[in-house]
Amino acid sequence: MSVFELSKTRLFEGVWEGVLTAKDLDAGRPDLGVTHLEKLLGTLHLKETGEPNQWSLRVPIPVELVENGAQTFLIFDKETGETLDSFTIIAGDAVTDDIRAEVALLRAELDMVKRAFRRHYVETA
Repeated sequence: MSVFELSKTRLFEGVWEGVLTAKDLDAGRPDLGVTHLEKLLGTLHLKETGEPNQWSLRVPIPVELVENGAQTFLIFDKETGETLDSFTIIAGDAVTDDIRAEVALLRAELDMVKRAFRRHYVETA
């Protein structure tokens, strides 16, 4: 189990941001990495927040990695190899298909609930 806990704060203007907290007061400054398709990405920015054992983390997303489909990024502790968090960006045609499928599923479930409600109303009336 990692001595660090990573919490996402936001994804803004192509930069994933989070807060890294050390569970162990003696943990020291972490050495983190980010991968995409098992390829190590270059830069991430780790800065102390002013709170003890806490850092703000910024991961710039290279524009060349934003393309059709789902792109998953893993943030990991280089020392232990443990994944601390991950995030996925979905773009292009895959989004349209996913949204349509989700709306169709929601409509089907809503129709089922409406039929059950009407049947219950008729039986109790």
